[in-house]
Amino acid sequence: MKIRITNTRRGLLAAAVGIAATALVLGSVSPADAAPASDLAAVDSGSFDHYAGSEIAKHEGHQGLADRTLIPMVTQTPGLDVSGYQGNVNWSSVRANGARFAYVKATEGTGYTNAYFAQQYNGSYNVGLIRGAYHFAHPNSSSGATQANYFVSHGGGWSRDGKTLPPMLDIEYNPSGSTCYGISQGAMRSWILDFSNTVHSRTGRYPTVYTSTNWWNQCVGNWTALGSTNPLFIARYSSSAGTLPAGWGFYTFWQFNDHGTFPGDQDVFNGAADRLVALANG
Repeated sequence: MKIRITNTRRGLLAAAVGIAATALVLGSVSPADAAPASDLAAVDSGSFDHYAGSEIAKHEGHQGLADRTLIPMVTQTPGLDVSGYQGNVNWSSVRANGARFAYVKATEGTGYTNAYFAQQYNGSYNVGLIRGAYHFAHPNSSSGATQANYFVSHGGGWSRDGKTLPPMLDIEYNPSGSTCYGISQGAMRSWILDFSNTVHSRTGRYPTVYTSTNWWNQCVGNWTALGSTNPLFIARYSSSAGTLPAGWGFYTFWQFNDHGTFPGDQDVFNGAADRLVALANG
């Protein structure tokens, strides 16, 4: 990947290997692949076509990124996440531009599946990316176990082939109502644990948890039960991942922007490529 460095910053980034990293600020590419809110269409009475981070920018904004894309480099492995909004992805180009992993939306609630899932999930695999599937949660519409089973049955599986990431739970701001979906912190914890345990029972892996610290603190609270079992995928559009939710001492993935070099959202794995393979292998 050809990189034009416009600025160099030094700072400590929480890393899986616990070392300092250097952040490079790159010139941003702005593909027109983000769907405006007005384009969201209901697919059943409780599910919509939302993507990881679709509510983050609305509630938390972009903190200091301006029109540039920050990509931490040393000990960081670049990747992306995509949904139906990206349609058929040119995975050869994505790979050539430096991506090494991808998370692909599979399902939402219990009534939506990504029509482009096969092209995105298989296509990323075919060019050598390590990929995984994710589920956008609606914890107010059905139980964690019900949604986990729907997810695993529609693409959210896992195999120890060195190319498949743990399935991922996307739990964030409610896109169509009360921020915390109208349920208490205790009920939210129970729902997440139900989802996590069901995925683990069906696949042998605890799911990665995608969230933002602000949402988690408000809707889940000071709960540490998942920190030792579930990888954290933190969402924060800023120059650092910031303070993490209770229970996690480091993030495994970081979604640092909703546009940039790759289609969809811009992510990093917090470690070198060989550690990404180790995560895939469990």
